[in-house]
Amino acid sequence: MTQTNWQSSLIAQGAVYQDEAIRHFGDAEQALQATATTNTLCDLSHLGLLALSGDDAVTFLQGQVTNDVKALNGNNAHYSGYCTPKGRLLTLFLAFSHNNTLHLQFNQSLLAPIMKRLKMYVIRSKVDIQDVSNQMTRLGINGPEAAAIVEKALSIVPTADYAMTPILKAQQTIGTMVKLPSIDGHQRFELFIDEAYVQITWDTLKESCQLVGKPCWDWLDIQTGLPDIVEATQEQFVPQMLNLDCLHGINFKKGCYTGQEIVARTHYLGAIKRRTYLANISADNAPNAGDKVMDNNGSEVGQIVKVAPNLTGGFDALIEIRIEAQAAGNISWNTHPVTFGALPYRLTND
Repeated sequence: MTQTNWQSSLIAQGAVYQDEAIRHFGDAEQALQATATTNTLCDLSHLGLLALSGDDAVTFLQGQVTNDVKALNGNNAHYSGYCTPKGRLLTLFLAFSHNNTLHLQFNQSLLAPIMKRLKMYVIRSKVDIQDVSNQMTRLGINGPEAAAIVEKALSIVPTADYAMTPILKAQQTIGTMVKLPSIDGHQRFELFIDEAYVQITWDTLKESCQLVGKPCWDWLDIQTGLPDIVEATQEQFVPQMLNLDCLHGINFKKGCYTGQEIVARTHYLGAIKRRTYLANISADNAPNAGDKVMDNNGSEVGQIVKVAPNLTGGFDALIEIRIEAQAAGNISWNTHPVTFGALPYRLTND
């Protein structure tokens, strides 16, 4: 099934698109309620996917990103950052190996420039970099029975966070799946499926799930403290500012990579002065990633990393902010109060 046919199929099922992503399937508010209470299924075509193959693919990528590419053995995934020489993040990848090919999933809007940048550094290495976003369709499933639903449909399910298992049909590998961190008893999985098998897989899973759009998946990411980089926030953060070290997205023993000196210095000198926190914004109009937040003196102290509508009519967000400013409180966005909640992982500066 081509991407155009897949999109047409989703529209026929009630998908409402905005900015090349599904917003909802008819009722955005009800979809968010379902995401928090029951089992939901989401198309993740708003995420881009690069594939790196060739004899030198692992060595090449090892010199580019913050995490240990050699640790990707086909049974696991991890997050990794891609930095400028000054240690500022250009994007964040969910990285994994499938069929002896490295895959990098990240914000679709950044795919073309990131692919171009990576190709600039290939030089004479035996590395082929391809956009496979339309060849492997991404599906997300969440809910209290998500593991049982996936197991019933596909026979096998990974049990540990970031563990992977192959998706098989008639003894043929048609994709792979990754277990993502759970949220309040809800299990969450992402499926990467060959385009030829996506429709039958979707139809099977949706029998037990409500269909939802990108804002619901973003909300789940926010609850688990998973940040993102968009065009407005490129080169704004050293990886530790987005808690990438706490998310096991930095390997401090792997050796050199672009920006490594700055990232390592921040770690070994204990110079982390800014972190990303889970927050709630009481507002009627939506903030955007890159918007600044202020303290009670009107000074800029941080910015919004990721935002999504919440269950109470406002917005939940991940906000990168000076540590002392977050502790002091009285933070606002566009005069609207910001309150902070608890992340599901511990910050090393706590």
